Amino acid sequence: MKLFFKAGSCSLSPHIALKEAGLAFETESVDLKSKVTASGANYLDINPKGYVPALMLDSGELLTEGPAITQYIADQVPEKKLAPANGTIARYRLQSWLTFIGTELHKSFGPFFNPQATQEWKDAAMANIERRLAFADQHLKGQDYLLGQDFSIADAYLFTVLSWTKYLKLDLARWPNLQAFQARVAGRPAVQAALKAEGLL
Repeated sequence: MKLFFKAGSCSLSPHIALKEAGLAFETESVDLKSKVTASGANYLDINPKGYVPALMLDSGELLTEGPAITQYIADQVPEKKLAPANGTIARYRLQSWLTFIGTELHKSFGPFFNPQATQEWKDAAMANIERRLAFADQHLKGQDYLLGQDFSIADAYLFTVLSWTKYLKLDLARWPNLQAFQARVAGRPAVQAALKAEGLL
């Protein structure tokens, strides 16, 4: 397998999942402005969507969209418990969190990385981020991870999105459960390995 990524972007989430899963894989970075990969390939020929992450399977099939990629990874190693079994209510809770993080949190950071975003747009996005962080903080009260005491791919995604708060100078100390969560996830050996591989340590 090969993961196409950009350091520090949302592709960090499947990178963490792959490290946690212990699966064999390669990585190739993508310049998202020029759409050229580290090996000089036209990324649009690989992934017409033009963004990361994308996971090239050994079969030659390409998987895109982080939540789909991470669920695929988790299902390759069910013994690692990175995702509950398909068909269980716990699996739907996982999918609920992946959707919440993707649509309510991840997308709300977009204006802050968009040079054309107005201040009004950024203000509205920040208010949304703060509401969503307060919700996640309350949920994490008394438990280590989003689904309870076991680390899952949803935690990798939340960790990745929370890492962007430093660019916004948004102090997680306002949400102590989230701050503790972020430190807990950052200390995991697989997370350290992914961060190091992306030059983020």
